[in-house]
Parts: sequence; structure tokens; C-alpha cells
Amino acid sequence: MNKAKPIPDGFHTLTPHIVVKDGIKAIDFYKKAFGAEELGRHLGPDGKSVMHALLKIGDSMLMLNDECPEMGARGPLAVGGTSVTLSLYVQDADKAFDRAVKAGAKVTMPLADQFWGDRYGLVTDPYGHMWAIATHKQDLTPAELQKAAQTAMASMSKGKKS
Repeated sequence: MNKAKPIPDGFHTLTPHIVVKDGIKAIDFYKKAFGAEELGRHLGPDGKSVMHALLKIGDSMLMLNDECPEMGARGPLAVGGTSVTLSLYVQDADKAFDRAVKAGAKVTMPLADQFWGDRYGLVTDPYGHMWAIATHKQDLTPAELQKAAQTAMASMSKGKKS
């Protein structure tokens, strides 16, 4: 018998595993929105629910399954939001952001150049998961980052005056 690798080929140390309502449609959405490649799908006894699916986006794996409330698995729509953001670094944030929006994602934070050196924006997919899409454009020293953050925060404070 071959000895199994502790971390399977293609995986990194951390792999997100998300819960969605209507896993089959979600898989199709992730293919359209993020160029996901489906590596595996296991349906439940009903032949409709996704017990487990494995997708690859870029060089990273994403696991997903349909909601299963009796097992405590509920998606963001069922619980009223998410406390997690899935972050994608891509070669062209504008192209990737546009692709996600055209596929049905809603803009949560418009794509823009950010003080920390990324072109960055947020979308929410139809299943309630939030995705950050970014391209790193500028390396900053800790001092440059601190100054840029202070400038950005001061600018935000001025904009919030009533």
C-alpha cells in the first residue's frame, strides 16, 4: 500500500470549505464568475444535493456542499450574512471583477486602487459569500504603508462629517 501524502497534491495548508444553497447552481456560478475548474462532485441520495464538491480556482482548492441544517451546515443566506471574505489575487483585477459581476455577483465595494498597494474590490455572490478580488500593484515599506493608511483614514473622516 502506498503511503498517503499528509497534504494532497494541489492543496495548500488552508482550504476554504463553503456551504451554499443549491450547490449545483453554485458550481456553475463559480465556473462563470471565477473560472473555477470542477475536480469532483458527489451528490446526495436525492441525486440533487451536493454532499461534497471540489473546485480549483487558480492554484487553490475550494470545497463546497449544499446546506444540511440537520448537520448544522447553513450558508450565509440562511444565517443572515457571512463573517468571512474569500480573497482572490489575480493578474487583472478589473477583468476578474467585471467577469464576476457579469456572472451575477453584486458589487459590495467598488474596485479601486487602495492605500496598501492593491487594486481591490468586493463582490457578494448569489449564495451570500463575499469575495475580495485584488491585484497587487505596489510594494510599500512599513513606513510608507503607515503614512498611506493615515492619509486614507484622515480622508475618510473628512468625508463622514455631517
